[in-house]
Amino acid sequence: MEHLFIFIMAGGTGERFWPMSRIRTPKHLLRLLGERTLLEEAVLRALKVVPAERVFVLTNRDQLDACREAVPCLDAAQFLAEPAKRDTAPAAALATGFARAKDPSAVVALLPADSMIHDADTFERQLRDAATVVSDSPALLTFSIPPKFAATGYGYLKHGAPLPAAPEGSKVYEIERFVEKPDADTAEEYVASGEYGWNAGMFVWRAETFLAECERLLPPLAAFITGFPGGDPALYLAEKFEHLPKISVDYAIMEQAGAVVAVEAEFDWDDVGAWTALPAHLGQDESGNTLKGSSAMLDSHNNIVVANSRTIALCGVSDLVVVETADAVLICHRNSAQRIKNLQPHLPEELR
Repeated sequence: MEHLFIFIMAGGTGERFWPMSRIRTPKHLLRLLGERTLLEEAVLRALKVVPAERVFVLTNRDQLDACREAVPCLDAAQFLAEPAKRDTAPAAALATGFARAKDPSAVVALLPADSMIHDADTFERQLRDAATVVSDSPALLTFSIPPKFAATGYGYLKHGAPLPAAPEGSKVYEIERFVEKPDADTAEEYVASGEYGWNAGMFVWRAETFLAECERLLPPLAAFITGFPGGDPALYLAEKFEHLPKISVDYAIMEQAGAVVAVEAEFDWDDVGAWTALPAHLGQDESGNTLKGSSAMLDSHNNIVVANSRTIALCGVSDLVVVETADAVLICHRNSAQRIKNLQPHLPEELR
């Protein structure tokens, strides 16, 4: 893995986790599921694969200091702050240009900071497999998560022909197409067919392969990659980054690339997309309640309760999400958890 560089994408807002998640402290900087933040967990997984000097965090100016504080094991220079919000294609170009400037033979892994993966050993093995596959192939690689249910909140990957297994045993497939979030009936069909996986937004490629696709599909990204400096990139980013097209890497590159393959994940994966993800990781009491912090329950069932500084007491209620912080309290029905992000325009600016 001497040419592998790992970049953790840590620039999201995590609006569905308000009131704990804010602009400067989004989901990946919260200790929702344990003693460590999701960002720290992602970095620790990366450190099992490559030395610390080849692990980097992509974030933004608002979150830069908090990210550095959350992961003190990395040097301050290993946190790259995007000066403007330009979506994942420019972030991928930033990672690729940065790695390529350091090593012309670089292999880039681009991983989200806000996924929960408990089986770190299997993830380590499969990330090594992915890096080996792209080192010997002119393909871009993603990970395909075997669907556990007919999710409508994820994109899907349609598997094509199986390819030879990777050196450490991972299954590899050609990808026929990317599919955006489907409706419920379509999702049921995808899962029943056995031909689809969830798109986890984890990518691996040789820098030169990604550059070639950018030259063909989105030349401004290619120019940004080839012009990337070998030293401190701060001035280059300040001058160039905000002028890049604002588009996702799926739309811009992956869906149109000449060759895309996938490693089928054998590790557990959860994007922890809303408060309703907590029961799977924190468990439930005999009444189906998931409780974090100080609480008291009477005749209350299937609630999710997160108390940070005060005691939350529920009496005779069910199917609620209740989250308390020093300056705000959220109360919503579990079925509305995905809509919490829509509260943002209605909140005072100091609470966003």
